[in-house]
Amino acid sequence: MLVSLTIRDMLLIKQVDLRFGAGLNVLTGETGAGKSILLDSLGFVLGRRGRAGMVRAGAALGEVSAVFELDQAHPVAAILDQAGLPFDGELLLRRLNYPDGRKRAFVNDRAVSAEVLRGLGAALVEVHGQHDDRGLLNARGHMALLDSFAENERALVKVAAAWAGLRQAEAELEAAQQAVAAAEADAEYVRHALEELAVLAPETGEDATLDSQRRLMQGAERVREDVGKAVQAREMAEGLLHDALRWMQDADDVPGLGLADSIEAMGRVLTELNEVQTGVESALQRLDVDPFELEQIEERLFAIRALARKHNVLPDELPALWQGFAQKVKDIDSSGSRIAALSAQRAQAAGLYNTAADALRERRLQAARRLDRLMRAELAPLKMENAGFETVVAEATAGVHGKDTVFFQVSTNPGAPAGAIEKIASGGELSRFLLALKVCLTTRSSGLTMIFDEIDRGVGGATADAVGRRLAAVAEGAQVLVVTHSPQVAAMGQVHFVVSKSMEKGATRTDVCALSGAGRLDEIARMLAGDVISDAARAAAQALLDNAPVAAR
Repeated sequence: MLVSLTIRDMLLIKQVDLRFGAGLNVLTGETGAGKSILLDSLGFVLGRRGRAGMVRAGAALGEVSAVFELDQAHPVAAILDQAGLPFDGELLLRRLNYPDGRKRAFVNDRAVSAEVLRGLGAALVEVHGQHDDRGLLNARGHMALLDSFAENERALVKVAAAWAGLRQAEAELEAAQQAVAAAEADAEYVRHALEELAVLAPETGEDATLDSQRRLMQGAERVREDVGKAVQAREMAEGLLHDALRWMQDADDVPGLGLADSIEAMGRVLTELNEVQTGVESALQRLDVDPFELEQIEERLFAIRALARKHNVLPDELPALWQGFAQKVKDIDSSGSRIAALSAQRAQAAGLYNTAADALRERRLQAARRLDRLMRAELAPLKMENAGFETVVAEATAGVHGKDTVFFQVSTNPGAPAGAIEKIASGGELSRFLLALKVCLTTRSSGLTMIFDEIDRGVGGATADAVGRRLAAVAEGAQVLVVTHSPQVAAMGQVHFVVSKSMEKGATRTDVCALSGAGRLDEIARMLAGDVISDAARAAAQALLDNAPVAAR
């Protein structure tokens, strides 16, 4: 719960230190005294933007601090953990505001971003008022409210997953259909290109091989003449070497000349010359050019290069292009079966989605009927036993949240047409509808401080008393802060603050102080009678206090 609120130099407030209690806390004061400043300051420390110029005139900066005491399982624990902030059950929020518009925020004395502060604020406090168009009066949020009331989290996850599967199946089917349409549009070209490639059957590296063979065959005559000269030189050298070998062998008969190594070396040279002969003969065979073969090589080489130019690729890329065209033709030929398979997958995904969405709709319908019964029970003690409330669950375009639209509609009198809350109900009726609806929808709130800003506006007498008692009942299980002009509501409070305005050295100042005993009695009497508090007003105020729940006395 909210334990304390400290405000320094914000708007008309110089310094205010408030300590709140469990149960129902009420704030009263004359119109224009500054109750809205108090709520604006609380909203500021909870991360809301706040209006311009909130720093008190002449002050160096404005500062608001709020202390909360929370259970370790409170939802803020996850936010703090994600932000890497410590949490031991006490939470100190502090925010500074400078005259130039700069702002700084701290959580447990550690600097944080405004985004983290807003996340914490949303988990700590809910503000509701007669003009609560961000929440209960906003029809766009009614489905989320009903889902929370129905505890539909798991059902929503199933629907979202099924919707994602359906969207993926639809995307795959659409992509396949577009691909087939594109392929069929140039199917004739693809088949012709595949036939050309299949007839030629190009291989990787073939262009370089053919080009090398062509160059060799074109230069064969010149090369053959040179190789022939080399053959003649080798034959002459071989004859000379044989003579030299014979002469050295004859000379080796003379003892001590040491020609054995030279003779052996000369034998090796002759052996190498024989190997040269083998290689040269092989080369000469390759140089035997067949003109018809050269023509065939040139024709294939030119055909490969022409086809590569036609498709704007390199010759070595033709085999991959051939394979690609073959796959395209295969895809075209098998497209019917693929489209059928994807259509079946899409139908299966649609079935899963419809099953999940229908189950979610049934949960919503059951929750709607339960909420309507609770609302009828809540409206009766608020003197609206003849009013009607209906949670409408209607069909809508399918989406990630199902196939439904949800909105609340009311009627204020029997036989009167039903319509949207904000269009049908008057000011006082609207307040009571909102109070009843909030009571029904907060059964799952965990450690949430609820603020009702003049929720009792436009009601009085027995109706105001009924509103006060309902707020007191709500406060039995949660901390509630109420800004009120109703003495009947104020009398129900367990903690009472009064907001007042005064002049100090020519400047207007707003103060807030806690009331008890005679001070509280006089404030309720003022709310009943006005500026002049009579004995009769005090007696009436005392009667209200005596009739309040024991906890409020």
